[in-house]
Amino acid sequence: MPIEKTLSIIKPDATKRNLTGLINAKFENAGLKIIGQKRLQLTKSIAEKFYEIHKDRSFYNDLVDFMISGPVVVQVLEGENAVKLNRSIMGATNPDEAEQGTIRKEFAESIEANSIHGSDSLENAKKEISFFFADIELVA
Repeated sequence: MPIEKTLSIIKPDATKRNLTGLINAKFENAGLKIIGQKRLQLTKSIAEKFYEIHKDRSFYNDLVDFMISGPVVVQVLEGENAVKLNRSIMGATNPDEAEQGTIRKEFAESIEANSIHGSDSLENAKKEISFFFADIELVA
């Protein structure tokens, strides 16, 4: 199976409740390695640029406002089929539909404040990782 990298963002609702360690334990226990990590306070312009793909969707402004409401933890996860595995660990976007044991089922406050973002494809993972990290910041 291929070794991949994917981006994960622990969102403001989760950092506010000090869930970073519990969330990271889920990644590591599932076999993903955290090879880059930093805590940031996103600005409006950075959040707008990162989520630009959604700019024509009704939730875009609310998403940007939410993502700048507090610190986030951006990180790069590495492992076999990391994109798919991370999506499985996160659970469904709507926490009411997420499986037991997933991050969103355990920690999300709502469909909007769902604690975690993860790349949805290998192509997007590469773009998202390079948005936040230089190669020198990724250490396996």
